[in-house]
Amino acid sequence: MDWEQARYLMVEQQIRPWNVLDSQVLERLFAVKREDFVPADKKDLAFVDTQLPLGNGNFMLEPKLEAKLVQDVELKATDRVLVVGAGTGYVVALAAGLAAQVIGVEIDLALKQAAEANLLRAGIRNARIDEGDGLSAAHSAGPFDAIIVTGSLPEVSAGLKEQLADGGRLIAIVGELPIMTAVRVTRAGGSFGETRLFEYNLPRLKNASAETAFDF
Repeated sequence: MDWEQARYLMVEQQIRPWNVLDSQVLERLFAVKREDFVPADKKDLAFVDTQLPLGNGNFMLEPKLEAKLVQDVELKATDRVLVVGAGTGYVVALAAGLAAQVIGVEIDLALKQAAEANLLRAGIRNARIDEGDGLSAAHSAGPFDAIIVTGSLPEVSAGLKEQLADGGRLIAIVGELPIMTAVRVTRAGGSFGETRLFEYNLPRLKNASAETAFDF
């Protein structure tokens, strides 16, 4: 397969039409080799517009949605970023080229180890993957300037919002079937605002329906 041609077509036919037009995000999509972040037996599907099963109930998002989440959280070069549900590390890798530091949290140990290996192979040094449930406790490295959640939630919990630094942004897909909505939560001091961005149905993040227990 001509990987670079396939990558070009992914960007031009899937991602640009989804209104992902930020030049820096597009540069990351060309720079990060998505085929190196998918399981070996699914490498030929790396640029297909579909979710990829990763085993144990896990999944990799469609390329257009990964790009859209990274763009719409409005990353800055000085940002410290939390990715809840790191998966194979691809979203972490995209964000790492746009921010100062990225921490991915992954509940599945096998995926956590795969993501670490993928980031190492890609030469990304300003990101790391921690094992854990990103919804059950506040991360010790917080607060964060940006948070990206890679699975759907019933709603954005107060505890997750409290992990945002002043001026921080959080993006997640929330709601119930048949219609879920991507929202961007912003923090200004002790107040939170919410902007509805687009409709998209996404499987639940693991443990998303369970009660969370943030301890501050």
